[in-house]
Amino acid sequence: MNENNIRNFCIIAHIDHGKSTLADRLLEYTQTVEARDLQAQVLDDMDLERERGITIKSHAIQMKYKYNNEEYTLNLIDTPGHVDFSYEVSRSIAACEGALLIVDATQGIQAQTISNLYMAIEHDLEIIPVMNKMDMDNAMPDEVEDQIVELLGCKREEIIRASGKTGMGVDEILHAIVERIPAPVGDPDAPLQCLIFDSVFNSFRGIIAYFKIVNGTIKPNDLVKFVNTGKEYEANEIGILKLDMVPQKELSAGNVGYIISGIKTSKEVKVGDTITHVKRQCDEAIDGFEEVKPMVFAGVYPIETEDFEDLRASLEKLQLNDASLTFEPESSAALGFGFRCGFLGMLHMEIVQERLDREFDMNVITTVPNVSYKVFTNKGACLEVHNPSGLPEITEIDHIEEPYIRASVITKTDYIGQIMTLCLGKRGELVKQEYVSGNRVELIYDMPLGEIVFDFYDKLKSISKGYASFDYHMNGFRPSKLVKLDILLNGESVDALSSLIHFDNAYTLGRRMCEKLQELIPRQQFDIAIQAAIGAKIIARETVKAVRKDVTAKCYGGDISRKRKLLEKQKKGKKRMKQIGNVEVPQKAFLAVLKLD
Repeated sequence: MNENNIRNFCIIAHIDHGKSTLADRLLEYTQTVEARDLQAQVLDDMDLERERGITIKSHAIQMKYKYNNEEYTLNLIDTPGHVDFSYEVSRSIAACEGALLIVDATQGIQAQTISNLYMAIEHDLEIIPVMNKMDMDNAMPDEVEDQIVELLGCKREEIIRASGKTGMGVDEILHAIVERIPAPVGDPDAPLQCLIFDSVFNSFRGIIAYFKIVNGTIKPNDLVKFVNTGKEYEANEIGILKLDMVPQKELSAGNVGYIISGIKTSKEVKVGDTITHVKRQCDEAIDGFEEVKPMVFAGVYPIETEDFEDLRASLEKLQLNDASLTFEPESSAALGFGFRCGFLGMLHMEIVQERLDREFDMNVITTVPNVSYKVFTNKGACLEVHNPSGLPEITEIDHIEEPYIRASVITKTDYIGQIMTLCLGKRGELVKQEYVSGNRVELIYDMPLGEIVFDFYDKLKSISKGYASFDYHMNGFRPSKLVKLDILLNGESVDALSSLIHFDNAYTLGRRMCEKLQELIPRQQFDIAIQAAIGAKIIARETVKAVRKDVTAKCYGGDISRKRKLLEKQKKGKKRMKQIGNVEVPQKAFLAVLKLD
């Protein structure tokens, strides 16, 4: 295949702007997918993706397209739109030469559109602007065109009007891909260099790595070496990705394909690694992607302690497919052995939990999420703390620094007041406010990451009736007055519920947590005291009253002393029970604490 006839491109856009639907139309038009296999979101192969209507994983697929009597190979990568999965997008962009930037004609440019666009421009991709959902009654084509021209600096005639639903403009998009996107530059005769941009685990075939060939040619049974890990393998099978995998006799520079080499352990494949031949090695590895930085940390524990090893194996397999997940073992007094996992955000955490349950049948308890803090001791040492239990004694701490983010919120002017109130309540500082176009405004805030972890995104969406869009990036650490809030049940601290929190919010949160737990903890035959404490100081208390058994039910009439004797006996029994009584905290209590309002 001539590499001049190859085009590698990805689709980038904000959430719900119709990436997957447009990808469906492209596949249908090029007859890559037969009519009987065609369904909505055809590339989203996880049940979870279909149910929620979101893309979680990037999906690669190859299409054939005839143009001016020449056959072209188009490699498409569909990407997620949610901010939690931006790492997936960065990897997809690294494997392409061009990108379709899709903007919803009813909503215009949103925060994620801008951040994904900048990512694509950094990689020097050719951008093709597409205005989707033109079939909608409330489309505003001229207004949105103005926004795109302003953002990209392109000509109006370069913007393609399309509709993923009706198939309008699909032909134009395919023409533009062939004409505007450059062919990959690579030398098929040079030493082999392939960039791994994704991997999946298959229980029959081991680990399958997806790669893009930058230079060189690869054939089945070649001896290959993974540069970063230094491991050598035999390429049992190579091929291209259609809806299923299609084996090939040879793949050369510019192509996107997969390799199966019988790798069993997940540690041996790193996304961003370079594959080369053992005999003719390349001089240097390809610059991969930056290491992913988890934002939110939470403990994940098996419900049954003996499932610990199964949970480890499940997380390793999941990590293959989702390179942005990090985990390390930890133990807790209340929950036994488990893992401290790092996620990119709350949605990512929810999805991982769901996938553990569905794909690996693992039932887990997740603790209160928190972010990583820098603790400076009196002796001048700096510790990174992910977990409140890792905090040194108060007397040893000089000061604590917490991570800050630079957040960009794009919204209609109607909701500015409420959004500002929300951001100020989350200790945000307004950096600047700019009008984007017409009645849309961009607010830029500096906020602590710990404040947006819980429910910031949900609240923002409900305030703005779904219009506001949100994007953020890290912006260093700042000193802060943080305290450790403990929750005690009958005087015993429950380490899974403890959290690091800003001093100003500690009292209100402590009180709300006690009230919430009082509702959720089932009544026992003894009183349960629920307390919130900062160090040795109790700041809130609720009591779950005891269930009383009516011990005097069998006394009909007679002397009062009979009843009194029975009640005294009951009292002693309760006292003894309290000494040895255990309080079970149900799973929903852990989850409810996250959704405190």
